[in-house]
Amino acid sequence: MEITNNSGFSTNCIKCPRLAGFLEQVRSDHPEYHARPVPPFGVVDPQLLIVGLAPGMHGANRTGRPFTGDFAGILLYRTLHKYGFASAPASVSVEDGLELIDCRITNAVKCLPPLNKPEPAEIRQCNGYLCGEIAGLGDSAAILALGTIAHQAVLRALELKLKDFSFGHGAVHALPRGMTLYDSYHCSRYNTQTRRLTAEMFESVFANIRNNLPRS
Repeated sequence: MEITNNSGFSTNCIKCPRLAGFLEQVRSDHPEYHARPVPPFGVVDPQLLIVGLAPGMHGANRTGRPFTGDFAGILLYRTLHKYGFASAPASVSVEDGLELIDCRITNAVKCLPPLNKPEPAEIRQCNGYLCGEIAGLGDSAAILALGTIAHQAVLRALELKLKDFSFGHGAVHALPRGMTLYDSYHCSRYNTQTRRLTAEMFESVFANIRNNLPRS
């Protein structure tokens, strides 16, 4: 079941003509796919908000849930489960009964972009949704950015200067309202197969987040 907050997000959004047109073609080619803007997944008031880049063609774009059905989700959900943020170690479909615990997953861009490359104007257009999601977080929440684009999208949503917060795997940044931004390389197939990101590197970021979150 999809849970919404005050972001104003809608799966009927067509604000970006290039993305809307591309999704229309994808729906024609794959009528069984979700092929619409992908809603965030998780609890309304999370301790941890994870921000990815955009839905993948045969993952979130197909299933309608972030990081579900593609390679990147294998490492992400396994790690979420290991550190107590998910009820199971795998996300297969929106009907698999998986629940996130004190956690929510979203993307900087909610629509599948051609060649997995959103244009700068599309990132800025979609940033209003992320702004609403972050505004709905409680004080002292943690935000995990998966990759540079997600990192910059978080900063733009908070109206912070990009030059003051450099992206780096394992980097930690203090944000307004006592929130904290954590950076990680994206858990994509390319990054993991080239070992730019190993499971151990990814888990170290989550261990740091878990150790610094307030105890419930």
